[in-house]
Formats: sequence, C-alpha cells, structure tokens
Amino acid sequence: MVRAARVRQAGQVADRVRVREIDQDEGGRLLRIVRRGTGSVVTWRRAQMVLLSAQSMAAAKVAEVTFTSADRVRDVIHNFNADGFDSLYPKYSGGRPRTFTLPERRDIKKIVKSRPVEHDLPFSTWSPAKPADFLVAQGVVDDISHEGLRILLREEGVSFQRVKTWKASRDPDYAVKKARVEHLYAIADGEVVGDRDDPEVVFCLDEFGPLNLQPHPGRQWAERGDTHKDPAREPGPRRRATYTRPHGVRHLFAAYDLAGDKLYGHIKKTKNRTKFLEFCRYLRTLYPPTVRLAIVCDNYSPHLTTRRCRRVADWAEANNVEIAYTPTNSSWLNRIEA
Repeated sequence: MVRAARVRQAGQVADRVRVREIDQDEGGRLLRIVRRGTGSVVTWRRAQMVLLSAQSMAAAKVAEVTFTSADRVRDVIHNFNADGFDSLYPKYSGGRPRTFTLPERRDIKKIVKSRPVEHDLPFSTWSPAKPADFLVAQGVVDDISHEGLRILLREEGVSFQRVKTWKASRDPDYAVKKARVEHLYAIADGEVVGDRDDPEVVFCLDEFGPLNLQPHPGRQWAERGDTHKDPAREPGPRRRATYTRPHGVRHLFAAYDLAGDKLYGHIKKTKNRTKFLEFCRYLRTLYPPTVRLAIVCDNYSPHLTTRRCRRVADWAEANNVEIAYTPTNSSWLNRIEA
C-alpha cells in the first residue's frame, strides 16, 4: 500500500515490458526457430515469446497464447534484452567472468554488423584489423586485439559471409509500414483507441503451400523377421509407398482474427490474385459492412496493387477494408507467422 501510494504521488506508471528493437536479421532468425520447431522445446518456446513481443503483443497476451505465466514471459524478455540469442540456449557452466561486459559485446556486434559508410569511413567492408582499431578509437572498449575480436564474434554467432540475400530490409518505407502494423496490433489488443478512420477488426493473413502429401516412414512394434520368426507364420501384406500425385497440389489461405482469437482457412487449388480476393471477400462477410477491417499481409505479388491491375485496391476501397503490408523481407512482423 505504501509503495502504491508513493507511485501515485510521483505520478509514475511502470513501462510495459517489451523486447528491445530487433533488426531484420534477428527477426528472421527468430522466425526460422519458430517455424522449424526442431531441437530444444525450451528454445522454441522462448523464441516464440520473444517473436510475439517483437510483434507488439503485451506480456499478458503472450502468456495466454503460449500457455504460461506472465512473469515467465517477462523473465524471458528481460533475459533476451540482456543476453540476446544466448538466452534462448541456456548454458549452465561456471568459469571466470567474461572480459567484456554484455553492453560492450552488444555494441561491438552492432558496429561490426553495420556498414563502414554508416560511420563516414572511406571503405565498403570491414577487414579483420579495421573494426578493432575503430572500436578503440570510438571508446567502445579500452583495448581489443584482432584475435580477441575474432573469438568474441565467433561466440556471438557473427562470421564473415558472402551473402546472396538482403540482411536488411530494402523497403524505403520500412519505419512507416512497421509503425502502422504495430499501431493496428495495439488497436486489436485494446491498448489504444483508434481514430475515426482506423479499423475495428484486424486480420493477419498468409498462405501456406504448396501442400503435397508425401509418404513418411512409420514406426511400430513388430515381430522380428530373422531366424526367430515363427516358420508357420505367413508374411504380412506389404504396402509400398507411392509418390504419384496426379491431382496436383493444394494451397492453404489462412487468416487470424486478433480480437476474436479465431483462425479461418480455405484450401485452394491455385494461389493467385483471384483466389486471394475470394478469401478476402469471405473475411468481409464475417462482419457487417459498416465495420472497418484491416488485413495485415506480406508483399507477395498477388497481394499487391500494380499499375496494370488495381483489383486489390479497388476492392478494399469499395468494401471498407484497409490492406496493411509488412515491410519488404519483414514477414516476421505478421502475427500469423508465429
């Protein structure tokens, strides 16, 4: 009671626990851990909590989705903010403390992963020697050797790579689109009150597929087939696997209603703009025409409005619907991905 009174007198409100700002590479890594679902179950659950928090979901809501307590979610988020991805893979071991503190290691990793031109340096790539000299010159650390920097980066999971994909979003409107998606999530979670033009219902939409039935080897308890087998017992019928699929594949169109906590899905033979609009029309029928909807989706070409085809934009404008796109290469912002 005394503590609550002091808080009221000071006029302070505790900030909501949320994961720190994560970059494009970290968001993709979290999404890969959640999608694959292999390895440690603890790692998968922790990655799911962090990813949902990165999608602007409150800790209490994350706890409800992941079937755990809100305190555990807050602990996972705090640990990730302090230790990064190491907190997802707990290691119980002793030893002397690390030479560099966690904030120093985080700053070193951030600088090495950035481009030299961002620091007004006249070269395009970090060599093994240049980042060590730059870190000392900037006052990030007092001293660090080239070999010490190499070992530290290896421990942090950073290596020199020849990349073929973008490690950062190329979208020039990245901040605007990300802020809009997060604002829609806040409206759906009841954290903010939307304006007159804001939607009342928010869907997260995505496709999954192509879906193709494939045979998988089974496991069971059976009688041994060697010399211990009963001679009088006839062999069972053999059922061979077949990979013949003459009827094509299927695609799943799915949408998650954030406020209603419901999942809707349709199976389609093809995945194109026509089928996308058919599924959107179905979502529109779930609420009265006067209720404004928002559909969060990625930049897959059937979702877009182009100069040659304006069907998506025309339909959305005529049916009181907002199509909110995640930034390029940032599909991890879509809550249905988690």
